[in-house]
Amino acid sequence: MSKRIFCFALSALLCALSFPAQAQQPKKVPRIGVFVGTLAASSDSARIEAFRQGLRELGYVEGQNIAIEYRYAEGRTDRLSELAAELVHLKVDVIITPGTQSTEAAQKATHTIPIVMTQVGDPVAVGIVASLARPGGNITGLTQMSPGLSGKRLELLKEGFPKVTRVAFLYHPANRSDLLSMKEVQTAARGLGLTIQSCEVRSPDDFDKVFSAMAKERADAFMTIRNAVNDANAKRILDLAEKNRLPAIYDGREYVEIGGLMSYGVNLSDSWRRAATYVDKILKGAKPADLPVEQPTKFELVINLKTAKQIGLTIPQSVLYRADKVIR
Repeated sequence: MSKRIFCFALSALLCALSFPAQAQQPKKVPRIGVFVGTLAASSDSARIEAFRQGLRELGYVEGQNIAIEYRYAEGRTDRLSELAAELVHLKVDVIITPGTQSTEAAQKATHTIPIVMTQVGDPVAVGIVASLARPGGNITGLTQMSPGLSGKRLELLKEGFPKVTRVAFLYHPANRSDLLSMKEVQTAARGLGLTIQSCEVRSPDDFDKVFSAMAKERADAFMTIRNAVNDANAKRILDLAEKNRLPAIYDGREYVEIGGLMSYGVNLSDSWRRAATYVDKILKGAKPADLPVEQPTKFELVINLKTAKQIGLTIPQSVLYRADKVIR
């Protein structure tokens, strides 16, 4: 065998041996960062399970062909920047953020990693995206924005309890979506002949003071807006509502399922499930800047009759007939 033929044969053999080795190299598993400002790590979150379900429907199985890194602020807004930085340091492929403050923290932490928001009130008004049709930058996703939604809650509260004249509104003044909701509520209140008592809640320590102020000012009812502090302290809010025997309306069914009176708002499980479609598109090469932000299409009214009975309230049949779910 000539030297030239031998070298050719050796090269061919080495190439043949290299193909199986290359084929056996593991494919990179994408990592998703789920950055939650409200829930505790031990919480059984229907929303996060809905997100996992959405991924499964698209062929992604956690622990097999996709990995998820969870970070929970547990209502401590002072930790949002720290946790967002952790996910950026891990170099995740996409970050999921529920809520305005979580999304803003992630936005400050990275301008390159794609961010999919799920529960922001008005992302255009607060400066998170340039527009719903063409968000620009590295953020897209789903919004809770629906004109008149906060006003609709106030209408339902008034319809359910006609004698109500003064309503307290619990909000976080540092959350820009909360401020927009406050303006909407005040506008709706004028048309309904109601007075709004603004109650700032910046930390868990504020709830006792707020409910004392509500009693002092003779508030007939109250309403909340979803934010990190309110959501993380939902049970405490419900306990104070029962203690003070006050009717209330919340913007998430989770409150009603653990003892709240009534809620009207976006079906968040549906929003989280839809967030998985954004993850899929981004992992396949789409840019967040080109993916339009979706507005909510599913809303639900949930009423807890057991809670109404406990605090001595009667909810009119006209309201009950409109409920998507009644807990008896």
